[in-house]
Amino acid sequence: MPKKSLVLQTIALLQERGAKSLEIAHKNIHEEQIQHKPLADALQYFADETFRYVMHPGLLSVYCEAVGGNPDDTTEVGAAMTLLVSAADIHDDIVDESTVKNGKPTVLGKFGRDIAVLAGDAFLIKGVYLLHEATASLQKTRRDEVLRLIKQAFFDLSSVEVDEAKLRGNIDLSGQEYLALLKRKTAVSQATAKIGAVLGNATLDEVQILGEIGVTVGLLSTLRDEFIDVYEPDELANRFKNEILPLPVLNVFQDPEKKKRLVQLFKEGRMTKKKAEEIAKAVLEARETEELKKEMQSLIEKGLRLTSQLRGAEKPLMLLLNSAVEDLLQESM
Repeated sequence: MPKKSLVLQTIALLQERGAKSLEIAHKNIHEEQIQHKPLADALQYFADETFRYVMHPGLLSVYCEAVGGNPDDTTEVGAAMTLLVSAADIHDDIVDESTVKNGKPTVLGKFGRDIAVLAGDAFLIKGVYLLHEATASLQKTRRDEVLRLIKQAFFDLSSVEVDEAKLRGNIDLSGQEYLALLKRKTAVSQATAKIGAVLGNATLDEVQILGEIGVTVGLLSTLRDEFIDVYEPDELANRFKNEILPLPVLNVFQDPEKKKRLVQLFKEGRMTKKKAEEIAKAVLEARETEELKKEMQSLIEKGLRLTSQLRGAEKPLMLLLNSAVEDLLQESM
């Protein structure tokens, strides 16, 4: 049997580590007695279709173990974070007018805007309630720090989303400007790492180290998604119409002639597979793409150096870092 790719190994690891948290989050949603059937259906639809893709509980477990903590101590907080991240995702889809993700309708696409807003609110309220319950037994200073980190992370994420919304449709946005915005979107990733450290009774130095690793893992994951969207015709079309184009595409726009041709492809009718393939080819051949890949490789090396300073299990963290770009770098590095 061929060995699983690093990406598949990472997904399997995080799904296994986060399984108990996701089960609790799923149970909490399905047990709610909501009288308005369309809203109840929307909550259950999101939980059934999307929870398995939420990796934050698994990451909490890995980060906690990395400082010598017990991964099981993250289960309840992981369940709460699943609900809070779900709320943010649904609201983000509304802002971006995303009706399809991973080939399936979003809550917005299936149930409409009004139900999507209410569903996001319901996940938020339930998540805050569950977080209160999950942290009640923690020593006060640790509880306060976990709550502070989560509050600040989602406030920071909201600020970035507002700034991102202002830039929608701006094809003159430089790649460097957008990269700076993407770096700010690692707030929740950084908080997840620090919370895992706090729950693992880490030292202050370890909390800071894991925070930096969380930023690195979050940014690598985001950049990977930026590349993946280049190959998805529907996602490309939606990002041109309602969001910001993928970073690798914006980087290609530094060449005026290439920019003119690609913009023409976006504007001329429906985004077909053939058009998406031409765009992807231009991205893969661009010098700027090579530079971005090198920057991602540097991020991996930085993360591995930081990981070597921790006292707990290193292999899961190394897997997270190395898997982020394995197939992206094969093209040319």
